[in-house]
Amino acid sequence: MYAIIDCNNFYASCERVFNPKLNDKPVIVLSNNDGCVIARSNESKRLGIKMGVPAFKIKHIINKHNINVFSTNFSLYGDMSKRVINTISTFDIKMEIYSIDEVFLDISEFKYHEINDFLNEIKNKILKWTGIPVSIGAARTKTLAKAANYISKRSKKHKGVFIINDFNRTQVLKLIPSIDVWGIGRKLNFFLISNGINTAFDISNIDLNWIKNKTNITTQKTVKELMGESCISINNNFNKKSICTSRTFGNMVESLSDLESSITMYATRCAEKLRRQNSCATIAIVYVKTNIFRNDLPYYFNSKIINFSVPTSDTGEIISCILKELRKIYKVGFKYKKAGVILSGIVPNNCVQQDLFDTINRNKKNKIMISIDKINNKMGRDTIRYASQNFAKKYILKQQRLSKSYTTRWGQLLEIKVS
Repeated sequence: MYAIIDCNNFYASCERVFNPKLNDKPVIVLSNNDGCVIARSNESKRLGIKMGVPAFKIKHIINKHNINVFSTNFSLYGDMSKRVINTISTFDIKMEIYSIDEVFLDISEFKYHEINDFLNEIKNKILKWTGIPVSIGAARTKTLAKAANYISKRSKKHKGVFIINDFNRTQVLKLIPSIDVWGIGRKLNFFLISNGINTAFDISNIDLNWIKNKTNITTQKTVKELMGESCISINNNFNKKSICTSRTFGNMVESLSDLESSITMYATRCAEKLRRQNSCATIAIVYVKTNIFRNDLPYYFNSKIINFSVPTSDTGEIISCILKELRKIYKVGFKYKKAGVILSGIVPNNCVQQDLFDTINRNKKNKIMISIDKINNKMGRDTIRYASQNFAKKYILKQQRLSKSYTTRWGQLLEIKVS
């Protein structure tokens, strides 16, 4: 048996923890530079606000319904996520941190009649200790647990905890659209619908050989999981399989030097995350794009893939390779709105395949990175930085509706006045 704990409207809930006046009122959280909607409270969902919609397109709805709008506060959200995970850890149970607001649990050691009480205990403790409401779904497989969570989030009848068993599985799967099944993306869902497969129940009845031949073994596993056959176990490796740092610029960028400065910073952040999880990357991707919403300006998007001969986490090596490719895709005359760096093909440090013809002294480079990380951790981020990153912070994020970092900055701790 598996369970998944999913924080309800997580970013919006984090804002409500420290501002109870927001309870039962519509709340949305915007992406970097206050661009698009990335989180909505239930009240905002009922007003028809969609995920990913640009804020300027719903300005009339925001004003009409007095919606509370917040800029992203990732330091606050990250800390609240750790608090939720630490609370779950007090139950001493095998778990997998799936995302910032989702955790899988292995509850196979519990007897069936004990599961509901146990999951309710977790739910209530998380709410009491952190203030974050959660919904929990449980079932024989992880995919079915996600389906159970779909019900627990939408049905008040079950009070945040729902379990799929052999008796209700068919009935429940008929209620879930195929697009909402874990592992079914938009492209695959279009294929399924074109073949008359519209619900999770339909997927669970697909012929296994047919789906394997038409798609891949991963989709076949999804079908098996919906049938009740466990194919995906708890993953104790919390390391990320890919790392991305990207930003939407507050003001559009035209010059190559300004793009290089931003890309250097993004590559630096990605490399820092790599080293924190003791990993190296074999692939890097750099991309740039103009504003898709500006019909008065020409649109341009391009990217380049870099394959490292030896997996690396060396900031200098990553920056050097990425900037070389950036210069190939940069075009004069365009106003760039977004750029980013993605590292993938991530492997543990102790599994790096060396190259006989490698000319880099990697032991020396590793010592340099360790020293830089120690200094920056002690003295502050970017105390030591690469020259191409520049020293002037030209591109400070546009965060006009940023809440306080109540739990991560001494100067912004919550104040309580006692009369």
